Amino acid sequence: MTPKEEKRDIHFAYSDNMPNLFAEQKSTLLVSTYNTGNLVTVSGTGRSLSLSFHTFDRPMGVAVKPSGIAVATRNQVWFLRSAPDIAAKLTPRGQYDASFLARYSHFTGDIRCHEIGWIGKELWIVNTRFSCLCTLHPSYHFAPRWRPRFISDLAPEDRCHLNGLAVVDGQARYVSAMSETNSAEGWRSVKVTGGCLIEVASGETVVRGLTMPHSPRVSEGQLYVLNSGAGRLERVDPSNGHRDIVCNLPGYARGLAICGSLAFVGLSRVRTSSAWDGVPIAAHPEKLKCGVWVVDLGKGALIGHLEFVSGVDELFDVQLLLGITSPFVSGPLADHDSSYPLWTVMPSR
Repeated sequence: MTPKEEKRDIHFAYSDNMPNLFAEQKSTLLVSTYNTGNLVTVSGTGRSLSLSFHTFDRPMGVAVKPSGIAVATRNQVWFLRSAPDIAAKLTPRGQYDASFLARYSHFTGDIRCHEIGWIGKELWIVNTRFSCLCTLHPSYHFAPRWRPRFISDLAPEDRCHLNGLAVVDGQARYVSAMSETNSAEGWRSVKVTGGCLIEVASGETVVRGLTMPHSPRVSEGQLYVLNSGAGRLERVDPSNGHRDIVCNLPGYARGLAICGSLAFVGLSRVRTSSAWDGVPIAAHPEKLKCGVWVVDLGKGALIGHLEFVSGVDELFDVQLLLGITSPFVSGPLADHDSSYPLWTVMPSR
């Protein structure tokens, strides 16, 4: 299915230090926004930020490994192969230090894919519609691998709004959910205080009382989570559920990538609807920002930002391409993008 084309005037601004910050990190940011149907690459030269937009049908979760990028979309997961040999041949010569080319996809149907992550050679998916973690299987839409203890059976009912996944040492370690409910869309009635973090191996809920949490991550032995409805990045002790506020953020926090002492946090503006009744971050929607804010984890301070001033209101995932400063991306709908489509052909024998 080709996304409906919609003309948008996208304007962005960034703090003066952002280009140099990316240059120092020698990395590129990947940001998914189902709001506009794009995977966005963000890189810096030391003088300016460069953004490129690549069309996907409602992109959500993004997973990165040396061999490529996976992107979860409305009905399928796309796989983009890393092709460094091709990057060196692209024009203008010397501009790109990596290339990622769409090669194949797996049709899942609309299972509301949220975050995804690599567990060994398998891609694990947070299957929000069926309240489980699943993988892909050539004969089926998906293969269930794990579900919370309180979910009695698999049903397409979005019972707890399972959404986030922390992968640690190649294993699924923690997930985030908006509630511990076992009824169709039961999370909606308890979204303000029902959010939780669950340890996958034991099935135990280690943190409760969150507001619409997302994006659990473990870095240098510390567990972090976005308490999204409160607009906060928090550090969590899973042994006792104690939470410390790392910093407050000027938006609905969703999407988190950590590199050393820096955290890159995706922020969104909230939709005006009754679904947000009672959610703290929605009390002053006029103050909310959309973009990526950079947090110094040691100081608990906001040190830089990229803001989408207009044209984009909601982000989902944020990931880092480490050691890559200027990638070329050719997605499944490259003819919709600013970059040119690219064909690779097996040599004739």
